[in-house]
Amino acid sequence: MGTLGYYSTIARLAPGGLARGVARRVQGVARQALYRRRGRLDEPGLLAAFGASTTDELAARVLSARPGLAWCEVGQRASVLEALAALPGAGARALERARAALRGEFDVFGTRVCFGEGRPVDWSRDLVSGYRYPVVPVERLRLAQPGVDPKYPWVLGRLDCLVALGQGYWVADDEEARRTFARAFVTRTLDFLLANPVGQGVHWTCAMEVALRAANLAQALVMFSDAPEAHRPEFLVPVLESLAEHTAWVEAHLEDHGAVPNNHLVSNYVGLLVAGLLFPELPDAPRQVARAVAGLRAQMAAQVHAEGTSFEGSVPYHRLAVELFTLALVVARGLGVELGVRYETRLRRMFAASRAWSSEQGLAPQVGDNDSGRVFPFQERDSRDQGYLAPLGAALFGAAELAEGPFPDEAAWLLGLSGLERFQSLPRARPVESVSFPAGGFHVLRGAGAVVTVSAGAQGQRGVGGHSHNDKLSFELHLGGRPIIVDPGTGTYTREPKVRNAFRSTAAHNTLQVDGREQVPLEAGRLFALPEAARARVQVFQPGPELDRLTVRHDGYRTLASPVGVERTFLLDKRERALGVTDALVGVGVHDVVSRLHLPDREARLRAPTPEELTRALRVPEAPRRFEPLGVELGPAETPVALVLFAAGMEPRLEPSRYSPGYGLVVPSQVVVFGVRLSPPVWLRWVVVFR
Repeated sequence: MGTLGYYSTIARLAPGGLARGVARRVQGVARQALYRRRGRLDEPGLLAAFGASTTDELAARVLSARPGLAWCEVGQRASVLEALAALPGAGARALERARAALRGEFDVFGTRVCFGEGRPVDWSRDLVSGYRYPVVPVERLRLAQPGVDPKYPWVLGRLDCLVALGQGYWVADDEEARRTFARAFVTRTLDFLLANPVGQGVHWTCAMEVALRAANLAQALVMFSDAPEAHRPEFLVPVLESLAEHTAWVEAHLEDHGAVPNNHLVSNYVGLLVAGLLFPELPDAPRQVARAVAGLRAQMAAQVHAEGTSFEGSVPYHRLAVELFTLALVVARGLGVELGVRYETRLRRMFAASRAWSSEQGLAPQVGDNDSGRVFPFQERDSRDQGYLAPLGAALFGAAELAEGPFPDEAAWLLGLSGLERFQSLPRARPVESVSFPAGGFHVLRGAGAVVTVSAGAQGQRGVGGHSHNDKLSFELHLGGRPIIVDPGTGTYTREPKVRNAFRSTAAHNTLQVDGREQVPLEAGRLFALPEAARARVQVFQPGPELDRLTVRHDGYRTLASPVGVERTFLLDKRERALGVTDALVGVGVHDVVSRLHLPDREARLRAPTPEELTRALRVPEAPRRFEPLGVELGPAETPVALVLFAAGMEPRLEPSRYSPGYGLVVPSQVVVFGVRLSPPVWLRWVVVFR
């Protein structure tokens, strides 16, 4: 966005942030000026930094056995392999990832591409549109273009594939296979460095991507430190020079210039920390590590609420934040760097929050944006999967309250045998209970096989709403671990602005819409801004052994010519295995009120309730006395999972819709639409009866 438009938006969305944003931009300009004057690290400078007189001596110094306990040190391989051996299929999963990397095969937001073993990767191509970003100085590169998405080449450029090759190198028993993975590591790394010179092309446009690439490159290089192929000067010298250039670029382009820095800045610090700790002899590493430690401590306090939820206003981005902060802690701990008690306490609570809203199958709701972002490149996972986080946290902290489910592959790689033994020694955690996270704006009702996650809180990023949606009072319902009523997701970001805003809209969520208006106006040119105007909040949260009650409200429609206040009450009746919902509207005038229930598929149909279903629905507290003759059955016709019954007069119907279970993925689905023309005050009621 233009500078004037940017600052006017920040002044409106985040009062008090304008001055801070200007100050940070000035600091950023100064850092970039210093970067331009610093000069490139050449071979003599590299030899001097490591105290070596020849490149052969350099290899011995850089890649010799290290005393540290970072997960990727070759000395940790035996421990990791023992942990993997205890997990059914873990070794095979690692080998398959490595073989895919060997083939040059990538899964980019559901689009699979294979460049071929030993062949160059088309690093700068958007795989959907076919557009290839030119390799020109970033100042001349036009990043945002209609129909093009830089996130697709960015996925390739994070170089997760190098860590995958390292997994194969560690797991493979056959020496020839190990040499094959090592050779592929060398050729793939040099292919990227030659194709993407420093400061040129799409892979240098975002410091977050540069930082995560630096972390992956550094970790992979350490994983291959005993491979003869990695010791060759024609490989090692340019790679170490590139690592120094990566961290210098990140330091010069820290993403702290906005009024409210977010996960990008955390990523910057993680990259600086990991690369600097693994290669402390690099010229700027000590300063960069010190900056990263201070920055991570500060951002943990700024971006994570005391209750353990991310300030992003997005459940999927919470997962990204957990992985970022965890990687930093694991590497820092292994190399003797303390991030502090407050950091560890909040991170532990972040794991607990993920556990609170994840269903029995580990799937989390899609509240807010979901760009499928991850940091751990150890195992392929569904974009909605957060079930692996609780056991990882249990093993990391020895936390019994998180000890559930199987020990995950991520924990085996990061924590090795000691992590597995720690996890196995813990008593199993008690079942998760209903919980409210008022700062994060997420509220979870659990029981009778149901997980109901409700969105009602302030916009994320302290009111900027960068990854928030018009989803206040909306919810997701999971039954038996399966998403039944869902948030439709995100779809895309900049490729199709209209689609982006459609997925952010009120109509795309399971909430009331009054007179066709948005809860908060969506600005076409502000795809990552959603002002704090609805003032969503909790009125009542009363969990109980047989009945959970949650009442939430928002003021998004008080700006109408005839203002309306909206309040929604959820009653999870664990005796009747049902969810009752009451919408109360208070105000003046006559209004068209429409509500929606979005489904993840087309498995739904209208049918009359059975006498047993009707009886159970009527027994739910505050249920309507009369229902529509037809309800909506959810799930496959042969194995339905629930029936939604509506108060008389609400006339439900099924319409085609679309569901995005991950970034870039959109599948056909259905939406239940119902509503009335009314004059407040009025109460609209409906009940979901579980099968």
